[in-house]
Amino acid sequence: MSKKGVLLINLGTPDSPSTADVRKYLREFLMDPLVIDINPISRTLLVKGIIVPTRGPKSAKLYQAIWDEKTGSPLLHYSKLQHKLLQERLGDEYQVELGMRYQSPSIDAALQRLKDALIYDIVVIPLFPQYASASTGSVYDKVMELVKQWPTKPTIRFINSFHDDELMIETFADNARKHKPETYDHILFSFHGLPQRQLIKSDHTHNHCLKSADCCQTLTDANRYCYSAQSHHTARLLAEKLNIPKEKYTICFQSRLGSDPWVQPYTSEIVAKLAKEGKKRLLVFCPAFVADCLETVYEVPVEYGDEFKALGGETVQLVESLNDSPKFIEALAKMVLSN
Repeated sequence: MSKKGVLLINLGTPDSPSTADVRKYLREFLMDPLVIDINPISRTLLVKGIIVPTRGPKSAKLYQAIWDEKTGSPLLHYSKLQHKLLQERLGDEYQVELGMRYQSPSIDAALQRLKDALIYDIVVIPLFPQYASASTGSVYDKVMELVKQWPTKPTIRFINSFHDDELMIETFADNARKHKPETYDHILFSFHGLPQRQLIKSDHTHNHCLKSADCCQTLTDANRYCYSAQSHHTARLLAEKLNIPKEKYTICFQSRLGSDPWVQPYTSEIVAKLAKEGKKRLLVFCPAFVADCLETVYEVPVEYGDEFKALGGETVQLVESLNDSPKFIEALAKMVLSN
């Protein structure tokens, strides 16, 4: 019997923290029409003419701060571990490959290895718990763009999202318990940000997203593919698992880019607000990431930490991501075996 294939796909990382490699990564990432969803001419002028030249050197310094001399970027390091551990968990009946949506290891090379092994039954897991067109949707498009060139098309199953996966929730909860959540003044569930227009585009009813300011508070058929609604659902499940009362946590969004409105409230503004209210200790989850990366290990404890302390706060503690947790590897295995 032929093997079955598994393709894990994460966002990506520069090949090195040099300015040249960071600019190369930013160009590929931001030129994706699903990431910056404006007309192609404006996107080219914005990305290649403004963002990459100005942001490249700044981002390179941040990557240098988190780069490990032996293992490289945290995201690639933990993605490789997830790949290795999932292969061990699934055994010889499966061939597990790893690809990055941007840069290396490439999705193209991973698919080619599956093709060379004569594997025509593939489960693709975009490593983004909450669905967004700019992440999971872009992975769909890239995989199908590559596979459509094959003379024989394989059976492909995509894991659309796993925002409510029980083992994923338990892993984040386990990581939080190490820090004793009850000892913190407030808890943030900080998700990666998206432009508001992308949420509105995901509303197939064309009116649910604009009905009320709190339409994301409850997951329904109308907003089941809404990134914000799925993020709120993940946060609620985590709060319930850890018995965190509603008044003690806030759901917010980080890493916005440009002047257009993004999903709110913004994490930076919530951090400032809590400091002004006299809060001293914050515990921060980043449940949009399955592996620690620049947005978690630098943006939260360093950037937000510095802002918080400058306003009178004392501690901003990051809850580690899923990384190489055995429970998360088991969650991935169950996704494969059930598909």
